[in-house]
Amino acid sequence: MSRRRVVVGMSGSTGALYGIRLLEELRARGDLEVHLVLSTPAKRTIVEETDYTPAQVEALADVVHDNRDIGASIASGSFRTLGMVVAPCSVKTLSDLANCHADTLIARAGDVTLKEGRPLIVLFRETPLHAGHLKQMLALCEMGGILLPPMPAFYNRPRTVLDVVNHTVGRALDRLGLEHAMVPEWTGRAPRRSEGTPA
Repeated sequence: MSRRRVVVGMSGSTGALYGIRLLEELRARGDLEVHLVLSTPAKRTIVEETDYTPAQVEALADVVHDNRDIGASIASGSFRTLGMVVAPCSVKTLSDLANCHADTLIARAGDVTLKEGRPLIVLFRETPLHAGHLKQMLALCEMGGILLPPMPAFYNRPRTVLDVVNHTVGRALDRLGLEHAMVPEWTGRAPRRSEGTPA
């Protein structure tokens, strides 16, 4: 392949901004071919939660696939990619992935990613969790999926919503093996000296 490929799926959970920021960052690199699949609920969530239209989000990708097209290139293991990120991931999509229920392209591409041993990174967006959610999460992990719920970190002292979003997106890029500047590497901090302690 001429350029390395990454697959992004966006399903109908809250948190559309995670997928959008991921697409923006991947596009800005200029060295990747980004394949995008939006579910129908994802398109509605984009409109409800952001100032983007689905068409504007699709324009961030190099190739856009219809979620009903289970014969698309990304549905085959012979189509080599660096991996796939589902951001955000709904309960339904999590269940489809955990149970190999591949009747949509997002689920089929995710299943292919797993069977080929590539990273499948899932930003599962639900809380609180009941036992059914936890069982699906465990099943996907046992199959090799990477569960990366977008939980905010505060050690980096975020000031804006975008800071919080960028932290999670940066961690997803880490799992794809892609270098980025979204999250500074933690190197530890010098302990604070108490009053009266010599310098």
